[in-house]
Amino acid sequence: MSAATLHPADLKADAPISLRAHLRHTGALIRRNLLWIRQDPESMFDAILFPVIFTLLFVYVFGGSIGQSLGGGQQAYVQYVVPGLMAMMGMNMAQGVGTGFNTDFNSGVMDRFRSLPIGRGSVLFAKIAVELMRMLIATAVLMIVGVLVGFDITNWPGLFASVGLSAVFGSALMWVFLTLGVIMKSAQSVQAMGFLVLMPLQFGSSIFAPTQSMPGWLQNFTDYNPLSSLADAARGLMVGGPVAHGLWVTLGWSVALTVVMAPIAIHKFRTKS
Repeated sequence: MSAATLHPADLKADAPISLRAHLRHTGALIRRNLLWIRQDPESMFDAILFPVIFTLLFVYVFGGSIGQSLGGGQQAYVQYVVPGLMAMMGMNMAQGVGTGFNTDFNSGVMDRFRSLPIGRGSVLFAKIAVELMRMLIATAVLMIVGVLVGFDITNWPGLFASVGLSAVFGSALMWVFLTLGVIMKSAQSVQAMGFLVLMPLQFGSSIFAPTQSMPGWLQNFTDYNPLSSLADAARGLMVGGPVAHGLWVTLGWSVALTVVMAPIAIHKFRTKS
């Protein structure tokens, strides 16, 4: 993106930037990020391969034993785990946006953006928009693989609602990783921090297995674990079951993360030296 692509009214560095200009800047940056993916198609490998590997791994390695506890064998486990894996799409894409953002900083790209008279939030919003597109692709791959291994889609409105809920939570989580991408020194540090935070949330949840056999203290944790709540809500929407608790907990976490972390991420981006 160059100054030539900006409206003349936007070129005054000290002038307030209008909403229309913000939208124009965000659109230009989205196009820039998409062109970068086009030039580097390998950057889509995680979005395409992750849902394939995890679906096949959990269905064929754990499906038989966990499925028996669900009372239906491997087929019952497919119906259980596929909605749960949908909850992981936003989490993994969120981690990716942090490492990519950090790489852009270390390569000098962000210094160029910050030298332009564009809305600082536009850079971050464009990152989130493109990652949401990648998340939707990953979710589509997940559903295709899920159907191939026996997942039965009986509630299409519930499926689309689950995708929307995953996108809402994923976009909220991206603000956390955008902040980490600014303050951490390297992409490896962002990835390591994400691993330390997300692994307990991921496996201390109902994504892969029911929580009834877990210790009481861990069950209390899973009740308010946003990944567990998202998995339960998606499961209820797609295959039937309780929805309200998981839905409201997920939305509550999404709002809280966005309200707290979005201003911090934008401030850190503005002031990073």
